[in-house]
Amino acid sequence: MTRSEKGRHHERHDPHWVEWLTGILSAILVIGMLGWIGWETVTREATPPDLTVRVLTTERTTAGYRVAFDIYNTATTTAAAVTVVGRLAEGGRVIEENHVIFDYVAAESKSAGALLFENDPAGRTLDIRPAGYTEP
Repeated sequence: MTRSEKGRHHERHDPHWVEWLTGILSAILVIGMLGWIGWETVTREATPPDLTVRVLTTERTTAGYRVAFDIYNTATTTAAAVTVVGRLAEGGRVIEENHVIFDYVAAESKSAGALLFENDPAGRTLDIRPAGYTEP
């Protein structure tokens, strides 16, 4: 700590108690984080991607209909190039099929997307599901 006296600066050699407290708390925080990361590395089992889709909304657009959805990955491994396929069927016959590709869906997370259809999904069978992925 520096102390000024008549235009002169004198360096104080003994640290202030706040400096000690800050150093100790920082060291505890860093050691705790390293311990947690180490524990996760040793104990967490890598499970393959487990992808599920949940439809959120269907909205009319100028080009047709937008079906917004969330895709969840509940596993501990990231999935890359995730393909989601949406099929619109009527009377057991598929009348429209679209797909979207996500660059990745991180482990234990969710991503959002939408499929665009020309036909109105109301009153028809809408099936949106993950169709495949690659390992990053």
